[in-house]
Order: sequence, then C-alpha cells, then structure tokens
Amino acid sequence: MSGKLKFDTGAAKAMEAMYLTPDVVGQRVTVLNALGLLPYEHVLDIGSGPGLLAEDAAKMVGAEGRVLGVDASEAMVMMARTRCAALPQAEFLTCDATKLEAPDAGFDAVVSTQVYEYVDDVDQALRELHRVLKPRGRAVILDTDWDSIVWHASDADLMRRVLTCWDDHLADPHLPATLARRLKRVGLEVGRVEVVPMISVGFQPHSYAAGIMRAIRSFVRGNAEKHGLSEDDVQRWYDDQLRLAELGAFFFSVNRYMFVATK
Repeated sequence: MSGKLKFDTGAAKAMEAMYLTPDVVGQRVTVLNALGLLPYEHVLDIGSGPGLLAEDAAKMVGAEGRVLGVDASEAMVMMARTRCAALPQAEFLTCDATKLEAPDAGFDAVVSTQVYEYVDDVDQALRELHRVLKPRGRAVILDTDWDSIVWHASDADLMRRVLTCWDDHLADPHLPATLARRLKRVGLEVGRVEVVPMISVGFQPHSYAAGIMRAIRSFVRGNAEKHGLSEDDVQRWYDDQLRLAELGAFFFSVNRYMFVATK
C-alpha cells in the first residue's frame, strides 16, 4: 500500500462506521451481485478492511466454501477476525496486495473494493490477482475516480484546494481511467464496467458524504501547509458544508467504477 493514509485502530473504526452507512451497504450489494458467489466456492477479498464484505461472502459460499481476506492493516485484520469469528470458513491475513500470501490458481473469485487506488505498484498487484485466480475465474474490482466529484460549496476555489490536498492520500486518485488497459495487460478480459455513484442530495449524518467530510478534514489538516492551506481554511471549508446542510443546499456526488473481469 502507499502508506499515505494510515489505517490504525482509530481509522479502522471510522472506516467501519462509513461502511455501515446505507450508501456503502448498497454498494456492497452491487459488488456481491456482480461476484455471483455459489456454495463451495473459494473467494479472495483483497483489502478486506473491517470484514463486512467478507462476512457476507462467507455466508454465501457456506461452510464448505472458503473466504480469505487480506489487508495491509493489522487493525483492519483484527476487526475482520472479530466480526467473522463465528464463520470458520473465513480467514484473514495481514499482507500486501503486491505480494499475496495465497496459492497459484487457488480462487474461483477475487474481489477488491477501494484498494488499488492506494497501491503504489498497481500493475504488480494486478499480476498477483491474475496469479491466484483459477482459469475462467472472475474478478470484481471497484475504485473511485476523484475527477468525477461534484460537490457544492460557497467558495469553489477553497473546495478545489482542499480536494487537491485530499488527492495526496492516494497513490492514484484517477485509477479507473487506466484500469481496463492494465487488466488486459496482465491477462484478464474485462466483461463489463459499471458506474456506482455515491450521491447525497441533502445532508444525512449517517451517510458516506458525512463520513468522507470528516475524513477529509482530518487528513487535510495534517497536510494543509503543503498546499498553502491553514487549519482555519480547512475548518472554514467544513463549516461551510454544515451551513449549506442547514440551508437545505447540500449536494455531494462522486463516481466509483466497477470492473468485472475473467481469466
């Protein structure tokens, strides 16, 4: 992983809360539908995070199947192990996406959501995905392109500066634009690509938009000087969003792109 955003215990809990919002739950259903898991199948979840998708996958493949979740963050792995403690078919390991601790051609399906955009050597990570996938196996990959964001603000220039700083938390904030070519280059055939939008018209405290606001404020505060921002600028940006929410003028949208490929 790039190491630009540290997924320690606090960050893991914040991410878990965001992943439990209705927006992200809906995204998870979309990804699981695309995977089309069957009983007895073996599934690898790259960047399994707090284990929410892995938990659902383990229930779908049943006791005779297997789900292996891998994540670079020990805090995430511990959270996932706790979540899936009653599902012996689910196992979790700490390892990097570019060096998977998994056998060649060992999995019927591989899934990775919101992970490769954090990986510095994404081509090596995709070669690893190809290696562990069985012939005719399928992969579902979902990542965000932050160029797709539409976010209403009273100060458009301040919004632009904050989001430019936020881009630094990723290895590639625009990965989907090149992902189809990269997948083909490692030997995977892309069958379809779908847009999975995250959108909030009006503000809800328990939403992806609210969670990402908090994450951006925290990250940008720690990296503000690099982009000529002050902590006051960051707080002014955040307060503006809360004011727009009170006025009923809050609007947020960003696109994620889901690639479904086969080996």
